[in-house]
Amino acid sequence: MFLTRIGFNSRAVITGDVTQIDLPRNTRSGLRHAIEVLAEVNEISFNFFQADDVVRHPVVARIVQAYDVWEAEDARARKEAEKRRRQEREQSLNASQQSAPTEEKQP
Repeated sequence: MFLTRIGFNSRAVITGDVTQIDLPRNTRSGLRHAIEVLAEVNEISFNFFQADDVVRHPVVARIVQAYDVWEAEDARARKEAEKRRRQEREQSLNASQQSAPTEEKQP
């Protein structure tokens, strides 16, 4: 690992963008893992930038914002789809229970 090779009187700047991880869903990012593991090490600091901090071409900030909006909408759509699936399963279960023959009690 690169971090274990840092020598005396040296500094290292590691850059990365946790919004641009191209790993499959539910696969842990090395960058996110390093942030978690090293968060409490006093000699290490993390700086997190927002879209407003982008100093490149203005379209880059708009791209970052567009992806933020898309991710929020995608998460909302996934939740709604899951809710619809749950409701459909419940309706199907209720319908099958209602159509099942019931035993009549004899006096």
